[in-house]
Amino acid sequence: MNGTPETEKQKGTAEPMIEVRGLSVVLNKKTIVHDISFMAEKGKITAIIGPNGCGKSTTLKAICRINPISAGTITLLGRDVRDYGYKEFARKLAILTQSPQAPADLTVRDLVAMGRFPYRSFFGKTTGEDRDFIDWALAETSLEPYQHRILSTLSGGERQRAWIAMALAQNPQVLLLDEPTTYLDISHQLEVMKLLFRLNRELGLTVVLVLHDLNQAVQFAHHAVVLQAGTLVTAGYPRDIINVGLLRDVFRVRAEEAVSPSGVRALLPLDLY
Repeated sequence: MNGTPETEKQKGTAEPMIEVRGLSVVLNKKTIVHDISFMAEKGKITAIIGPNGCGKSTTLKAICRINPISAGTITLLGRDVRDYGYKEFARKLAILTQSPQAPADLTVRDLVAMGRFPYRSFFGKTTGEDRDFIDWALAETSLEPYQHRILSTLSGGERQRAWIAMALAQNPQVLLLDEPTTYLDISHQLEVMKLLFRLNRELGLTVVLVLHDLNQAVQFAHHAVVLQAGTLVTAGYPRDIINVGLLRDVFRVRAEEAVSPSGVRALLPLDLY
């Protein structure tokens, strides 16, 4: 991996891609998220972390307009997300939800082609530009040899790369992902995270993702947002805020910190408080 968030620690004034200000989300008369504020910097990776049920996915879905905003504002490039037209918004932001589903007989290429929907009219056919973006997305995710395979025949890691390729075909400025490594073994988790890190570095793609693995947040993210019980606990540079104290106070876990000979830091959970 060429470069890490450690070597790219932000300097100077951050340029916001997404700003969340005083956000509250109420679903079925229950407040899930209450008065949270944070920023996702342009061209960086932001990880949203916290215990189960703390409002991570709810917040992500509010950013992409799946969940309603009950109070506060969310802006994308300085503009309220509610002011964008449907296709205009989809040209700027793509989202991969948890465990997305596709028709059983869909090929990888057909799935990636679905990412071009914001650029087509209702009866629009695939254009040369569409094909170029589809080919590019397949190449970026190393899926060219698999493009005619049925999606359901792929491994979990290959399928996740196919969904990421579909999102890339939208040519978005922002990619949101809800727990993209869930249900993957450790090698495929690393494969997906390294892919996202490379896309961020090489394309300048802004990435906002929900993560459960705190060590992945430390290793790959430039910024972390910590939620607990629907409120913001802290936000900042992952290596500054994700530590033994955070695991104790937010996750009720006793942990120790270890550093490898190459300088990679990891938190080792040992017991519950």
